[in-house]
Amino acid sequence: MGPEQLKSILITGGTGSFGKAFAKHVLKNTAVDRLVIFSRDELKQFEMQNDPAFRQYAARMRYFIGDVRDASRLAYAFNAIDMVVHAAALKQIVAAEYNPLEAIKTNVLGAQNVVEAAIRCNVSKVIALSTDKAAAPINLYGATKLCSDKLFIAANNFTGSSPTRFSVVRYGNVFGSRGSIVPYFLKNQATWDSFPVTDKAMTRFSLSLKEGVDFVMKCSNQMRGGELFVPRIPSYRILDLCAAIDRDKPITLIGIRPGEKIHEVMITEADLPSTYEWVGGYAIMPPDGIFNPRVASSHEEAGYTKARSLNSEYNSGTNSDWLDQPTLTRMIKEFAQGDLW
Repeated sequence: MGPEQLKSILITGGTGSFGKAFAKHVLKNTAVDRLVIFSRDELKQFEMQNDPAFRQYAARMRYFIGDVRDASRLAYAFNAIDMVVHAAALKQIVAAEYNPLEAIKTNVLGAQNVVEAAIRCNVSKVIALSTDKAAAPINLYGATKLCSDKLFIAANNFTGSSPTRFSVVRYGNVFGSRGSIVPYFLKNQATWDSFPVTDKAMTRFSLSLKEGVDFVMKCSNQMRGGELFVPRIPSYRILDLCAAIDRDKPITLIGIRPGEKIHEVMITEADLPSTYEWVGGYAIMPPDGIFNPRVASSHEEAGYTKARSLNSEYNSGTNSDWLDQPTLTRMIKEFAQGDLW
């Protein structure tokens, strides 16, 4: 049962960049009659309720103040919900390094709370959003999201008589999302003498918010439980991004920051034997021995085939698909106009 047939969807972290874009898509394109925004920031919920884009759908929307750290609140919120999209997380790398236990409480313990509440309330589908930082993590944020991914995948073994199925969606940087490089550079470049770049070789995966929403929708239809979905997406070079914003502004190298990678990885070498392809991208399956046979049997007719297109890790620096400078210039213009959501 995909979102088109669902009656109720809840989004944790629903006032964030992805949450709002996903909510707009669901409200415009599905017959869902109850969309619940679950988040801890009352101001952002107030602003969302008064945004004309959402006010027109007020009769179909509900707003719950709550934190994924609070298991009892989640249990109330998940009552009579068909699908949960788990987008709530502490995502700032430096903040997580400085406040490690807070990141663990939200990203790891909060994930387990979501799992338990979903099973208790018989939620049909749970999709948890992950990050490329969870693949071979070198910072605490990535490590907490790797733990979260493992919790959601393994949760398929503990559902008992509950119909709940859990899957994970992993993708790279959302172009123009809050706190990312594009809005940061656009906001400050007028006052900078040069662009501060950590390393000339740096590359990043990228997709727009719309593409991210579309991928999650596809995965919600495709999922049987246990998959870690990865899209096929392009990369860009940081130097090309700077030139797309202002080709005349010079570059100042500031050195790579703690916990930062030169290139992003979405599928590691170790994951390749468990990686399959489907029409929407890749799906990493759980290792043999920890996958609920009852769930695994439902994958046979799902259209998964052993991945043959990957001979090494899926890396933003060795990717075959690239955003060139003119494309980046167009995307930046669209972001500034609000056309990328």
